[in-house]
Amino acid sequence: MGMSGCFPAAKRQTDAAPLPRNAPGKVSVMPKPPAPPASNAAPQAASGMVAGMPVAASGPSLRLDYGQKDSVGIPITDFMYFVSLISPEPVASAVSAGNSQRARVLSVTRRDTGNAFSAVCEFEITGAGMQQNIIDHSELIRKKERMLQQGGEIGHVLDRICFQGEGSGSVVVEGSVSNGVASVTEVRMRFNGGNRPSPVTIEMADLRTVNGICKPTNIMVARVNTLTFRRGTPPRRMTVTVGSVKSKDAGNGSWQALVGSMTGVAANLLIKPIPVEAVGHEAMLDFGRALATRKPVFTFPLAHNLKTTASQAKP
Repeated sequence: MGMSGCFPAAKRQTDAAPLPRNAPGKVSVMPKPPAPPASNAAPQAASGMVAGMPVAASGPSLRLDYGQKDSVGIPITDFMYFVSLISPEPVASAVSAGNSQRARVLSVTRRDTGNAFSAVCEFEITGAGMQQNIIDHSELIRKKERMLQQGGEIGHVLDRICFQGEGSGSVVVEGSVSNGVASVTEVRMRFNGGNRPSPVTIEMADLRTVNGICKPTNIMVARVNTLTFRRGTPPRRMTVTVGSVKSKDAGNGSWQALVGSMTGVAANLLIKPIPVEAVGHEAMLDFGRALATRKPVFTFPLAHNLKTTASQAKP
């Protein structure tokens, strides 16, 4: 999908410790964790100094308030930070002017059945604005420069991921238990909850040279229903399922619903599982574990491919 490269190895949160378990077959809404400090941004450790300023050793910390009434929520850029972790190519994150989007974790329900467990975490996004993660294909274009100059193209690359406006969804966590030790095996992020269209879209494009300049063409916009991360052998991949699709040049009334149609089947086959960085893939499984155990805070590892940017998100 036009992704290549590698993140430096990062120490990950282990799956070795046992998860709390219910009696087999029992469903429970887990108790509230101790209330975190009033600030919604947990402190980040410093690993060194650059130009006299401390450098963060980790990414943002998410306060998982599980429906607490006084929760101020999670800034959308922190909630979607995982995009810069899973991308093998550099990513620029941008938000619209005056953005007020925030994520709130509402509840977690867990079920234990024999040697397996599952948990469902409901979340909502409130506030106005848009957040974008824009993929930088410069290195990919450099590697394929001769082919592109000869009229070739790089097809179906992931160009950007956008989160616009409000929405609701869930994180579904599944895992197995062996010798009393639980391991998360799958995490599914669903964005089309509450009978509402997903606010998350991806743009897929073909890269080709036009008038001597390589640029994205044939840009298609797909509305994302789910992103799935499964534990398995390398290479790590993310599965994407979509609910509607349109050309970027078409108006908003041109969305073509995919549910139950051959077009939907074709579109989801077209978006093959996308190779992702191991550190980001593992971070999402760790995020699922934090939710399944109702941790009050989860900290992402540092995304080395995240580019600092002052630009604003644009439709």
